[in-house]
Amino acid sequence: MTNAWDERKKALENEFFHRLEQEKIEKMKEEAREQSIRQVCLGRCPKCGEAIVPMIFRGVPLDKCPGCGGVWLGPKDIQILAEKDHRTWFDKWFRGEEGEGE
Repeated sequence: MTNAWDERKKALENEFFHRLEQEKIEKMKEEAREQSIRQVCLGRCPKCGEAIVPMIFRGVPLDKCPGCGGVWLGPKDIQILAEKDHRTWFDKWFRGEEGEGE
């Protein structure tokens, strides 16, 4: 006859490993979900879902959404733009005086 304490220890051990496996499964599901979202949304505007279009503004490469007009800059792009004629580039950008292909 088996000892009740041994059975209890085995049950607790099984519960522990079951919980660990469930946590790993949930983590794997979340990682797979995030990867799928990134693949589907790559090159798309996060606001409206339109395909973003690369463009050059004042010699700096940007990405612009033709649907909502959103603009994405690289990490140092705002600094580069600010160094170039900082008094007027915002005005020209928002008034549309600059050509999109410049």
